[in-house]
Amino acid sequence: MEKISVLIVDDHTLFRRGIRKMLEAEEDMQIVGEAATGREALQIIREQIPDVVLMDIQMPDMDGIEATRIMHGEMPHVGIVFVTMYENDEYVFRGIQAGGRGYILKDADPETMLRAIRAVANGESLLGPTIALKVMRQFTEIEKTPSSVMNQLTPREIEVLKLIAEGMSNKEIATHLLISEKTVKNHINNILSKLHLYDRTQATIYAIRTGIVKL
Repeated sequence: MEKISVLIVDDHTLFRRGIRKMLEAEEDMQIVGEAATGREALQIIREQIPDVVLMDIQMPDMDGIEATRIMHGEMPHVGIVFVTMYENDEYVFRGIQAGGRGYILKDADPETMLRAIRAVANGESLLGPTIALKVMRQFTEIEKTPSSVMNQLTPREIEVLKLIAEGMSNKEIATHLLISEKTVKNHINNILSKLHLYDRTQATIYAIRTGIVKL
């Protein structure tokens, strides 16, 4: 039986050791390495090319979302599962847009993590139950937004909306477009107002639904 190769990325040593011990008990999985930062993770991924990466979000040097965005551009076939204590909307959707195919919380039961690893290794996606509910709730809200409103956006606002949906922060958008962060904030406020949305999370979902960005 071919084993699923897994890389564990987290800046907490005890957490990595706990995950390693759990996965080593599974006959269909093997650990190919551990990393404590996003930059270190990229180096190991390029060397080992694991099937699945268990990725923390908040880490020193380079966070998990940025590392995922870079890695997904280079090796989109490597499956990323975010394993984190954060479940706020921005982290969830930035992680998914960066290329993550799974998102589970650190307090999830072991079976949820194992299912996520196997699903992602098989080319599928898996979200933890609370995360899946959050995504569905956002899609339900966006359903109420008339798509014709999209025509009210300026070309620059559409460009900013696309970058929001790609997971960029205001600072990153400002650098990319060579404008100030204040101008970015103004564009975002205009976008939310015109589309009758509450926050950049809903803007991300709207961009996905309207085809401005592709998952």
